[in-house]
Amino acid sequence: MTQWLEWLQNRVYISPEMGWRIFESLIVLIAIWLLRQMVLRIAYRRSEEPKARYNWRRSSAYLASIIAVFLVAPLWLTRTDQIITYLGLLSAGLAIALKDPLSNLVGWGYILWRRPFSMGDRIQIGAHTGDVIDINVFKFVLMEIGNWVDADQSTGRILHIPNSRVFLETIANYTEEFNFIWDEIPITLTFESDWQTAKTLLGEMAAQFSAPEDEVAAEMKKQQRHKYYYYYTYLTPTVYTSLKDNGVCLTIRYLCQTRQRRIVKQAFIEEVLSAFALRDDIQLAYATQRNIVEVSGQNPN
Repeated sequence: MTQWLEWLQNRVYISPEMGWRIFESLIVLIAIWLLRQMVLRIAYRRSEEPKARYNWRRSSAYLASIIAVFLVAPLWLTRTDQIITYLGLLSAGLAIALKDPLSNLVGWGYILWRRPFSMGDRIQIGAHTGDVIDINVFKFVLMEIGNWVDADQSTGRILHIPNSRVFLETIANYTEEFNFIWDEIPITLTFESDWQTAKTLLGEMAAQFSAPEDEVAAEMKKQQRHKYYYYYTYLTPTVYTSLKDNGVCLTIRYLCQTRQRRIVKQAFIEEVLSAFALRDDIQLAYATQRNIVEVSGQNPN
């Protein structure tokens, strides 16, 4: 080791003290890297789920970085006044030059602490909606849904959103604690249709396509430890009646899994069309215009 330090001093013009610091720093970094690899290997053996492995990789990287800073910094900052001066200059420079990154860093801490969303959640923040596929120090990443694509299906775009937006935008979480949402399908019939029979048929079909009550109740029971106060007392699908300009509107309200909304709605509408096609007393309404013309007749006398 002494010969190596002498060679380093002669060739690179580094003092033995500086050489020792470099050597010790490398040893610490290598040890942390090896320890992280061991932890990841154990975690991978216990779980093959991609989301769990991703969380282990990301969490271990953050933890390793923090440990490295705390272990390597004392090797280079040996005096208290050096540490205080360094931290003062660092904080002042960061506050001035890195306002936006610091805001994103604080936003990242808020996301980890308050957890308005987590990996895999479907959220809407401002005008953007998508599934959360990554959360890091300065931004979170969404797989976009909606926009020009009808219903809740992917557009194929990746959205990179700064963490600071969590303080400025309203966040709507589709899947936090409860993986079901209410959906509605309005169906308008002509005034001449037998809307009572149609309402009965729609209620029967809604019971088939709506999420089973026992499944929803089990999900709610599993989430009894939730951090928000909410509780659905009525889980049965319902058909509501209202009047429109062109007919009687029957609105089916039902529960479905968040990511199955378009699939369930398509199957429901196809079933409705097939059932109504077999009946002559039920007709779907559409925009029409009626013109009434009065023709004055001649007096036969």
